[in-house]
Amino acid sequence: MNTAQRTPTPEDLDTLSRQLGRPVRDVVEIGARCVCGNPLVATTAPRLGNGIPFPTTYYLTHPVITAAVSRLEAAGVMTEMTERLESDAELAVAYRRAHEQYLAARDEVGHRAGIGDVPEIAGVSAGGMPTRVKCLHVLVGHSLAAGPGVNPLGDEALEGIAEWWTADRCYCAGAWDVEGAAPARDLSRHTRTQGLSAHELAAKKARRSVSKESSDGDDAGAPQTPAGGVIS
Repeated sequence: MNTAQRTPTPEDLDTLSRQLGRPVRDVVEIGARCVCGNPLVATTAPRLGNGIPFPTTYYLTHPVITAAVSRLEAAGVMTEMTERLESDAELAVAYRRAHEQYLAARDEVGHRAGIGDVPEIAGVSAGGMPTRVKCLHVLVGHSLAAGPGVNPLGDEALEGIAEWWTADRCYCAGAWDVEGAAPARDLSRHTRTQGLSAHELAAKKARRSVSKESSDGDDAGAPQTPAGGVIS
């Protein structure tokens, strides 16, 4: 994909927000497009605007593809792929190469975006690479952005969803809401936890627990509504 095709337009950002049902942020490029031109994959900055490092460079956004990949995950494909990585040396080597390509591509994205190196996620790719499979959506996003022959398991997953989506057809009609304004506010928790390490997530959870216990204690004697909500 050339530079002009990679650069997101305001219309692209509007479409991405509609596809995801929340406002997108820190999208620096369009990783892959439908034959009609709509985004399939958002290329996200390796460091978000709030300073959090973000390892998932290629974010699959098209609802038809994400739903199809979810069907594969529900069928247990990830477990089968991980088992094959343990027994198939050739596949394991190819998958490690995909991991290395992902890291190199993320570095290039960061430099093109003017962000530079993000040492907190150095050597960490996404989707379980290079030794296991824990998110097929990541692998499919990588395959769509990098092209065939780079991520073997992402390519396999694309073959596996051919019943529901193929690259030579447009599946955009009716796939997301095009009426009214695009989502302008994200109420989901993930906006506060994206990119955090396991240790940071655990610490954040512990702080929430302490805060809740303190709040419960403060409200213990407060009058309550019949539904159990504390009256302010």
